[in-house]
Amino acid sequence: MSGSRSEAARRREFGAFLRSRRTRLTPNDVGLSAGFRRRTPGLRREEVAQLAGVGTTWYTWLEQGRDVQASSELLCALADALRLDSTERQYLFQLTGRQVPEVARTPRPQVAQPLQRMLHALTDQPAYILGRRWDVLCWNRAAEVVFCDYSKLAGDERNSLYMLFSDPDHRRLLVDWRELAAIAVGMFRAENAGRAGDPDYERLVGMLTARSPEFRDFWHKHEVSRYTTIHKRIHHPQAGRMVFEYNSLTADDQSGAKLVVYTPLKEEHTQEKMKELLHGGSR
Repeated sequence: MSGSRSEAARRREFGAFLRSRRTRLTPNDVGLSAGFRRRTPGLRREEVAQLAGVGTTWYTWLEQGRDVQASSELLCALADALRLDSTERQYLFQLTGRQVPEVARTPRPQVAQPLQRMLHALTDQPAYILGRRWDVLCWNRAAEVVFCDYSKLAGDERNSLYMLFSDPDHRRLLVDWRELAAIAVGMFRAENAGRAGDPDYERLVGMLTARSPEFRDFWHKHEVSRYTTIHKRIHHPQAGRMVFEYNSLTADDQSGAKLVVYTPLKEEHTQEKMKELLHGGSR
């Protein structure tokens, strides 16, 4: 009997935790239209269900503490929809007696040492190494001072496509966001043609489709783009406008890893600003 009471208490706490995380978010936080004036704060249940790709009735039962089971995959979807950090995600899983699966953690495939040495030799050029799914695996300090401290991002948050569409701070950096976003989706589709049906790939696309109207629009157009060298204009919060030449070099070891390099240009005094950022002048 005590076991039943304990399980019921955990289900109630699970539901209360979901409600608390739902009410702290706004539609703008997750890329949804706010619509007409709301009587209560936060997201509606049907909006969370939409973002997580589950039924509204089933999600409502979870918040009500009913005895319904959620798989690890669905818990991951709920955690992503509610923007849970790593501690909150762990707590959500503990309430159901499950372990956080590896898929919810930052992917850590092995990166060849020569490629890592090349990365860290680029002291004045922001650079990082992407995996097949465009997860950021390694980065140098220049990338950290221009873009962000990637070590503070967990799981899908460290995916470059996720950051492009679901990270407001990263989005604000890109002066030509819409143009770059369309190119990025086309390149991602072209590079990952052979990964259709792969669970990690499908989960990322499904999450972004539910969360971002812009991604959904670009994705459903089925455009594909070939790699091309482009200039990226950045509006850095401390250094101001900066312009970089973007290049991507794919490793020939069949790992799928690629080195992405941003070369600072003379335009907008980017080279000088880069030195100031690296040496603390604009931080």
